[in-house]
Amino acid sequence: MKHLIFIPAFIGLSQSLLAQAPAAVAAPAVKATAGQGRLSGSVVNASTRQPVEFATVGLLDQATGKMVESGVCNAKGEFSFTKVAAGEYKLSISFVGFQTKILEHVNVTSGSAPNLGVLLLTPAAQQLGEVKVTGERELIENKADRLVYNAEKDQSNTGGTAADVLKKTPMLSLDADGNPELRGSTSVKVLINGKPSGMLANNIADALRRLPADKIKSVEVITSPSAKYDAEGSGGIINIILKKGDLSGTTGSISATVGNMNNSLNSSITQHQGKLTTTSELGLASYFNRYHSEISRTDVLAPGEVAQLSQRTATRNYNQGLTGRLSFDYDLTTKDVLTLGANTELFRYRGTRGMTSAYTAPNLPDDIYRRDIDWPYAENRFPSLDVNAGYTHTGKRPKQEFSVLGLLSTSTGRQAYFLDQFRSEGIDYHETNVNTSRNRELTFQADYAQPTDSTGLLELGAKTILRRASSDYTVQADSLEGRGLALVPSRSNQFDYQQNVYAAYLSYGFSLHKVYSFKLGTRVEHTSVLGDFATSTDQVRQDYTNVIPNVLASYDFGANKEQKLKISYTRRIQRPDIWLLNPYVNVNNGRSAQSGNPNLRAELADAYELGYSTSHKSSTLNLSAYWRQTNNAIQQVFTPVPARTIFPDDTTNTSVLYSTFQNVARRSSGGLSITGSTKPNPKWTLNATLNAFYLSVKSPMLGFGNQGFMYNGNFSSAWTFEHGYSLQASMYVSSRRILLQGDVSGFQTHTLSVKKELFDKKASLTLNLENPFSRTILFRADFAVPDSYNLRSDQYAYNRAVRLSFNYQFGSTDAGPSRPRKAIRNDDQKKGENGG
Repeated sequence: MKHLIFIPAFIGLSQSLLAQAPAAVAAPAVKATAGQGRLSGSVVNASTRQPVEFATVGLLDQATGKMVESGVCNAKGEFSFTKVAAGEYKLSISFVGFQTKILEHVNVTSGSAPNLGVLLLTPAAQQLGEVKVTGERELIENKADRLVYNAEKDQSNTGGTAADVLKKTPMLSLDADGNPELRGSTSVKVLINGKPSGMLANNIADALRRLPADKIKSVEVITSPSAKYDAEGSGGIINIILKKGDLSGTTGSISATVGNMNNSLNSSITQHQGKLTTTSELGLASYFNRYHSEISRTDVLAPGEVAQLSQRTATRNYNQGLTGRLSFDYDLTTKDVLTLGANTELFRYRGTRGMTSAYTAPNLPDDIYRRDIDWPYAENRFPSLDVNAGYTHTGKRPKQEFSVLGLLSTSTGRQAYFLDQFRSEGIDYHETNVNTSRNRELTFQADYAQPTDSTGLLELGAKTILRRASSDYTVQADSLEGRGLALVPSRSNQFDYQQNVYAAYLSYGFSLHKVYSFKLGTRVEHTSVLGDFATSTDQVRQDYTNVIPNVLASYDFGANKEQKLKISYTRRIQRPDIWLLNPYVNVNNGRSAQSGNPNLRAELADAYELGYSTSHKSSTLNLSAYWRQTNNAIQQVFTPVPARTIFPDDTTNTSVLYSTFQNVARRSSGGLSITGSTKPNPKWTLNATLNAFYLSVKSPMLGFGNQGFMYNGNFSSAWTFEHGYSLQASMYVSSRRILLQGDVSGFQTHTLSVKKELFDKKASLTLNLENPFSRTILFRADFAVPDSYNLRSDQYAYNRAVRLSFNYQFGSTDAGPSRPRKAIRNDDQKKGENGG
């Protein structure tokens, strides 16, 4: 009851300072009273002989094992218990990265003050002369508010890309365009190390294909975010954690991959000197993909009057990128840390597309012999830069912390294509397009955490996000009538966009009877939007405030507390980003057009989840039932329009299929996620995850909807052999994907991987085969609106890939206590997607 009473009283306590908090276990000497004694000692690293600060020390009753008192060591590794009742105890000492140490039969007598002296704590797993000092982790971990996929433990990811990693992450999938989905929803935010990144601002699908999988440590799928997180939307958060050394000494790695679809070369080095840790990385990556498609469409022009469209396209894309990262962590004191970091990417793009088209309308055949489009390297480039800085102060008590963080994320993009159109009599049309975009995001954040007792933790904070984005696009056309290239005003404009978000949150977590855990919170966000068109007086203005509550409760039970039951509720908001708002009209297809919608409003969603997890020996099982409801969902809507609405000079009776995004749907989904792993023997590991749900998308405004059953799953098996060899096989399956006006067919992929460790496990050579038994994957999309149009699109993506990867790690390390590192999370915007 005291915890529940405490929540509304928190506002008055929020002014408490870190300095006012009571000390940890390391207390000054207090004279013991009758029947009581004292107990003290110090904890040091058995390898380095350095103090282990913040190690947890517990005093347990020798007979019952019940915890009597607990605390943490001070900066010198010292601990002290005062007023300990006379008796016989066990002393437990633990810290992350070390083996737990137990001292049996520690006697305390009345008036005594025994000092246990120096106690050595041994690192959990130390490989002398090698790079990594780490404990063993499962491939998939289930936590209270998230599921963690430890990608670095999955050897089939070696030499691949972030897109390959996300395909294997439980509950995640990629649509036909490569955009990530969580439980069938593309209303997700992708973060890197808990922060937004400029490299994701332009095209998230391409960015995932460029990011090497060898850089990824793990992927967090956060389905029940607390109030501390941005109100990120109905889907959830995908947080990609990159590898980073937290050890002392100098370490580094070099990796190289060659393959028919992607190549990369990456290097990294981390150096720890005294209070300063420096990490630098440099990488080169290239990605190639190609596909061909066939489109058949019937447009209803009038009752009894239809037009037929038939198109064939062949597309090739080439991506090249240079990435760099530099970060500094400086320990001002044992409790004060300064961080400074920068990430940059220089990315360029090349693409070619050839298309043939035949459009037959009453009394108007319109055949295009060939339509060639070229996106040259020199005109398609996308540099980005992220700079972050922060200060963190750790208090005397565990989890007591104050931090101030700042982030500047910028990206620019220049996209351009050149189009030539040929008919039977020869070339008859030229077109050029240039779209210059700029994005800047400036974020300030302050967080404060204060323990209230041994289990309670109070958190509050404030955050400001100032976003600026612009898109300047021009189209020039030449119909070969002697006038040359001329500006097309209806397809040229400049759009400037500002979005400011001001947020504050309050969260409180506590435990009862060591088996019940609760976390309650509320977040308030105010959003101000201003959109302005340079060539007109049109403006977009929005101001709204949202209150976002969340509740999470869990119960641990079983003989060894190996079972957990949890339930959660949260409301989330998701704002459209510039790519859904940008009114630029893309018509390079000729018979279809698409654009963003500057009048989009934010989505609001309610999400409920009930989960169960258990473990037995080497097996784990996680079940999660969920329901998600969004009443003003953003959906892509397709509508046939007269060609003259897109091409003002058009005088024909033809139709163009125009698509944009609108807040027109009510979307709901409910389903079950199952994740499990087991080790039938020490050398064999099996993992599986399956997500099945029912999705309903309805639009009362448009008068139609769609619904149906969907599923996706990951399955993998790994075997370790003698002499450093290992083998892994995995498969991903996905059912059809339901959209407001149609659906996209399902597909499956499979991967085989063989790995050989070299040079005393300092290096490895890995061969990966993706989809060796199928050259292409078919993505079939069917869209239809009665009495309007129907469309079938068959896209054949070439996905048979072979890659060979070499990785070498060097340096020496010493295990040391990991310092807290804070990071900004901006996870509130919705990215471009094809519905869902």
